[in-house]
Amino acid sequence: MIRFALRLALAGGREAATRLVIIAAAVALGVGMLLTTLAGMNAVNAQNQRYAWLNTAVAPATKDPSVDPMWWLIREDYYHGESIGRVEVAASGPDAPVPPGIPRLPGPGEYYVSPALGELLRTTPAAQLADRFPGHQVGTIGRVALPSPDSLLIVIGRTPADLEQLGATKVTQIMTTAPDQCSRGCYVGIRHDGMTLVLSIVAVALLFPVLIFIGTATRLAATRREQRFAAMRLVGATPRQISRISAVESTLAAAAGTLVGFGLFLAFRPAVAGIPFTGDPFFTTDLSLTAVDVLAVAAGIPLGAVVASWLALRRVQISPLGVARRVTPKPPRAWRLIPLVAGVAELAYFVGRRPPTTNGQLTAYLSGFVLILTGLLLAGPWLTMLGARLLAGRASRPATLIAGRRLADNPKAAFRSVSGLIVALFITSVATGVITTYVANRGEPRTDSVAATSLSMWFPPEDGPAPAADQIPAGLATIPGVRSVTLVHANPVDTPPPIEIRGTPAGDAAYRAWWPGVITCAELDRLAAYGSCPAGAQVVSVADDLIGERAWDLTNDNYVWPAADLPPAQVDRQPIRSVVVNTTSRAAFEQARTMLINAFPAQRFPSSTAEWEADSARLLRQFQQLANVVMLASLPIAGCSLAVSVAGGLSDRKRPFSMLRLTGVQLRTLRRVVALETVVPLLLVAVVATGMGFLGAHLFLRSQLHYTLLPPAASFYLMVAGGLAVSLGIVASTLPLLRRITGPETARNE
Repeated sequence: MIRFALRLALAGGREAATRLVIIAAAVALGVGMLLTTLAGMNAVNAQNQRYAWLNTAVAPATKDPSVDPMWWLIREDYYHGESIGRVEVAASGPDAPVPPGIPRLPGPGEYYVSPALGELLRTTPAAQLADRFPGHQVGTIGRVALPSPDSLLIVIGRTPADLEQLGATKVTQIMTTAPDQCSRGCYVGIRHDGMTLVLSIVAVALLFPVLIFIGTATRLAATRREQRFAAMRLVGATPRQISRISAVESTLAAAAGTLVGFGLFLAFRPAVAGIPFTGDPFFTTDLSLTAVDVLAVAAGIPLGAVVASWLALRRVQISPLGVARRVTPKPPRAWRLIPLVAGVAELAYFVGRRPPTTNGQLTAYLSGFVLILTGLLLAGPWLTMLGARLLAGRASRPATLIAGRRLADNPKAAFRSVSGLIVALFITSVATGVITTYVANRGEPRTDSVAATSLSMWFPPEDGPAPAADQIPAGLATIPGVRSVTLVHANPVDTPPPIEIRGTPAGDAAYRAWWPGVITCAELDRLAAYGSCPAGAQVVSVADDLIGERAWDLTNDNYVWPAADLPPAQVDRQPIRSVVVNTTSRAAFEQARTMLINAFPAQRFPSSTAEWEADSARLLRQFQQLANVVMLASLPIAGCSLAVSVAGGLSDRKRPFSMLRLTGVQLRTLRRVVALETVVPLLLVAVVATGMGFLGAHLFLRSQLHYTLLPPAASFYLMVAGGLAVSLGIVASTLPLLRRITGPETARNE
């Protein structure tokens, strides 16, 4: 029986070969995406493991007398907005632990650098970067210690006395626990669970359209296959034999597609590794598969194909005459809207009632979005039926009437081929709406804004005595490209800001009424770039960086600082709180940073407000890129599903269409029928899914952040329109089949 089934599958003519190729292609897409997702999760874990050693100070010190302690200090530096991990070490004996990636601890005046940082040092003027690092390079940090190929890391050797003065920590072991498993809290690393959740959502959004594609492909020429199997049943074939023949056909296509899918994964793995899902690209070998992954995919996909084929042919298995007993399916009912309404109601309920805990927020919002998505999938056939009835009710041409009647007759089948778009467009719309609004309110400032061109170095009281004015390097003002050097003094009013009530209008007002620094209005007017004083004020309280909340709303160029109750003559007598350097070029910015680091090596390294905001904005941009990938990949796949569905429908309706042509119906009218049957559900799904995504995003923003949804950029709408155009173009490529399969000979032969 297996040999007979193989012969039917491989020697069944062009139709059988086409069906096998399409099913194999659909399975290959699904397998490739599934493997990429599994490998991505493994890569996140591998990257996290190589972050472990950077959290060494978190590890509790042991009292092993055979191990010499090592002084350890890790700090974050920046260059052109990119983070530099700066690790300073000193051995207290010959048996001190050695970090991975280097053969020995560097001595005083020596350092090891990552390849990316080494290249940066060779191509950058020393005054802007290299002069920050005392000594000279003695080697390169090996890959085993690099989270990413682009990691900027340096391990600097110092004396124990230097590091003790800088506030370093004594350690006796190198951390080996991944950050996501660090019980005491780690400094750097990836939130593995959160990233896995994001990648899982992306995987579902990508795989769902592919699964629809596979399901549509398996139904290609379903009517003719059912008739063939029914004929076999009538001549004596048993249901078990029919199931075996169907399983062999499905397994053959699925096995071929699985093999091709593994090939696609290996071919595109280097390109996928370069995508910074976590903010940094992966090493290619990080995108690896475990034996369990390989076995699960290699065995599970063909098994799933067998189950799908069995479900598709259940009518033949019940009775061979069941193929002939075709009745109009029952129309979908309005109860399908209940989960959709419930999801919207849940998100709306939490507007003004935000849960106080993170877990509570996750439960509330995630369950609401899942309800909406489930509701969209359930309500899709009902909405398709509603649109079809409106189309038929207002039809003025035969093509419109025929298309509307056919869609209303079986809206479930019409919606099935485009249902993959629901997940993709909904997730993309939610992500785009939330990210666009968040970035507009609190995202990364413009590169030409004062938040990006101003460098600030803080001297908080907890870090030791503040420097005197004559300790600030005089050379700062002489650097070409430096506009101004400003000293912000400490506010003698030590009332702390009520941060705990921030997020309400009253809390925001209270927060803005007090800042930790003071500056005279004469100095603020001279600077011109950092806001202004209220009328009649001589001294104002300001943020350490002279920017503060304007980093979240840089459209306010006339920011007015609150007045401070302090005479101008008393300002310079207060301790220095920070030094702020405004520049006109990146070269001047980095040179000023280097000068301040060398002048105050024990203080927190200077940075700009834009660099702090860039850390969160960078991750948001990666999520937006993932959302764009979901949409751009899903729309063409949906187009392929539609094309296969159209081709299958044409094959099943060859005789009716041929008879219509014989009665005088023009070919263009039939093409219009097919086009309308495709366009109506496609556009309806696109509009409804996008609209519900924006509604869900708006309710989430109002509840969680008190923001109002802002319209996405025109690029979003262009991508959606372009993707729909590509999908419709793919569908249009099947319409020439109509002329070939609806000729008079078809009506005669059938």
